[in-house]
Amino acid sequence: MSLTLDELDSHLFKCADIIRNAVDKTDYKDFILPLVFYKTISDTYQDRFEEVMDEVGDEEIAREEAWYDFVVPEEHSWESLRQTGTNVDQALNEAFDAIVKANPSKLEGVFRADFVDADALDDGRLSKLVEHLSTYNLSAKRVPPDMLGEAYMDLVRHFANEEGRDGGEFFTPPKIVQLMVRLVAPFEDGDRFHDPTCGSGGLLVEAAHYFRDEQGGDPSRLELTGQELNPDIAAIAKMNLFIHGYNGAIEREDSLGAPAFTENGHLEQFDHVLANFPFSADWPKSDLQDDAYGRFDWHEKLPRADRGDYAFIMHMANQLNSSGKAAIVIPHGVLFRKYEGRYREPMLEDDLVEAVVGLPENLFQNNSIPSAILILNRDKPPEREGEVLFVHAADEAFYKELSNQNELTEEGIGHIVQNFNEWTTEERVSRAVPIEEIRENDYNLNIALYVDTTEPEEDIDVAEELTKLRELQAEHNEIESQLNDYMEALGYE
Repeated sequence: MSLTLDELDSHLFKCADIIRNAVDKTDYKDFILPLVFYKTISDTYQDRFEEVMDEVGDEEIAREEAWYDFVVPEEHSWESLRQTGTNVDQALNEAFDAIVKANPSKLEGVFRADFVDADALDDGRLSKLVEHLSTYNLSAKRVPPDMLGEAYMDLVRHFANEEGRDGGEFFTPPKIVQLMVRLVAPFEDGDRFHDPTCGSGGLLVEAAHYFRDEQGGDPSRLELTGQELNPDIAAIAKMNLFIHGYNGAIEREDSLGAPAFTENGHLEQFDHVLANFPFSADWPKSDLQDDAYGRFDWHEKLPRADRGDYAFIMHMANQLNSSGKAAIVIPHGVLFRKYEGRYREPMLEDDLVEAVVGLPENLFQNNSIPSAILILNRDKPPEREGEVLFVHAADEAFYKELSNQNELTEEGIGHIVQNFNEWTTEERVSRAVPIEEIRENDYNLNIALYVDTTEPEEDIDVAEELTKLRELQAEHNEIESQLNDYMEALGYE
């Protein structure tokens, strides 16, 4: 039975209804996403097994691991789970452990949910959830990986909305993601991508999508890597890449305090870095006064311990290779906070900043903090050297209002990208500014200093306004005359 994306979305969204009130809504993703992933890989393995059986006709031979990209032990297949009437929670935990043990290099750290500990998820609810997911075969043969991947991301987005503010920690709105990817494109075979605060992996997936859909490239030729502090969210990122069929490596830990992607005592370097780091968060400053990787060298004083924005930016700048580009979501304060001018100066004097794109407010779920995208480029084209393009994309022409937040429009994204690609100076929208001018402003990157963002006053037709004034004066004189006549009639002088 073929499914549309809308039908698949609806089917997966109903999973939340089944466990609603049994667990906190902030935990929905922790239980449902691993189950959907389990169902998908089990169905994919079973369909492949049946193909091999048709070919070789011998079950023992058909079970050999060489036939498969991954293995689901027969005793822990989805169908075996369906036959479990009691202690379903224990059966799920055992199935997850067995699948990871059978595929350690690919699925380590993916299944983190402990269904036994979730007391409210009793046999009745879990069996109902399992039977609901059993309605459709979700194998890669029946549901194209791209459509399943989109449905999976829709489910992640759904849970981010359910969680409100907390959801922003692992999910960046799709339109912002699309804009960021387009600002660092195009890509080439063999390019390496990294997101040091990768959340659910959406930026990496979108980069692979763009390479395939817009450039006709093969995403398997890209290397996608990410690091995520939250172990449960890191697991989601691993599932996300796997379901989309993309090669990638997601590591868990704090990328500032314990960077995972290193080589011979140095940070690994990448062609493209994409990130939406946690704004103005605490970072382990006291432990990194003498950083082993020499990342925080833009000034002798490190960023404040309670405001790690520039620590992340310096980290990412050091992850760029000699031709690398980065697109980084930043809070507006990064552009103009006075004491952080000490970090902006070396960044600008090294001609690392290519563009600053100011975004509309309220683009993130339950978060109206003004934000921008900072574009860094280690190898700016000669015609862009010594300049920074400022783009003011906060006006209504660039977004539409939704029920509880704003969203960039396709036209708005296209406008921004076109101005960036063509290095356009457009009145009240964009302007290429020489470093000398920024230097004169003490390295302040406030967009309003360089692009006139005020609304233009309407032109005044002087002759028309004088005519209106004369008409008003005549009306005033007539009323005054009538009032005098009335007062005289009453006997007043």
